[in-house]
Amino acid sequence: MVQLRAALAAAVAFYTCLPIPPSWTLEFRGIARLAPVMGLMIGGLLGLADMGLQLLGCPVLTRSALVVVGWIGITGGLHLDGAMDTADGLAAGDPQRRLEVMADSLTGAFGAIAAVAILLLKTAALADLDRTRWLILMGVAAWGRWGQLVAIARYPYLKAQGKGAFHKDLTYSPLDLLPGVLLLSGLSGLQIWLEPGRWLVAVGLLLGGSAIAILTGTWLNYRLGGHTGDTYGAVVEWTEALLLCLLVALEGE
Repeated sequence: MVQLRAALAAAVAFYTCLPIPPSWTLEFRGIARLAPVMGLMIGGLLGLADMGLQLLGCPVLTRSALVVVGWIGITGGLHLDGAMDTADGLAAGDPQRRLEVMADSLTGAFGAIAAVAILLLKTAALADLDRTRWLILMGVAAWGRWGQLVAIARYPYLKAQGKGAFHKDLTYSPLDLLPGVLLLSGLSGLQIWLEPGRWLVAVGLLLGGSAIAILTGTWLNYRLGGHTGDTYGAVVEWTEALLLCLLVALEGE
């Protein structure tokens, strides 16, 4: 229990900006296994905030924008920053310079474009999803971080040092991916139980979430030959944004 609490505390400290009591021990080794759980927690907090804003009579578009801003606030922009750096790196004409560009603290035009695109897609898609948003937020945030775990487990890390290098201190196996799949399968099952008429959205959350998460990491590995801490963040952000768009499309069916 002490080790589990230390790992959970470290995961909260790394993946969010939520305060941790200074007396708690933090164990960062292997926290990637807890990334999907952190996604469920982050999505749950966003869902509570969304319901509170709804009770206050906040219009759906404004509510959606505030939720997306809160999304950035809870994570400290960790993953969005990675998506921006990744976009700048991929835009570099010389493949040999991509990691150097990604390491640059200055944001380029393509990084800014990527951030705007991600935020617009999330806000617009959320505004079009008017039912069980709390559950969808939990699922989307968790699938994004499950995709990050897949990238960590499957692909090489491209830097000897970096903000994501400690994730490779341990070897991950396919079994480490299974708990997240089971949790998220249960979440989709809950959605079907609550709203049987929207079963297609629940299935899309499960199958679409896993597919987008895997394919996003695979595409970045293809383009770069591996992953970095920045691309881990890009996997999270693009999985979240694209999955929300997919769910909007299924909502209209």
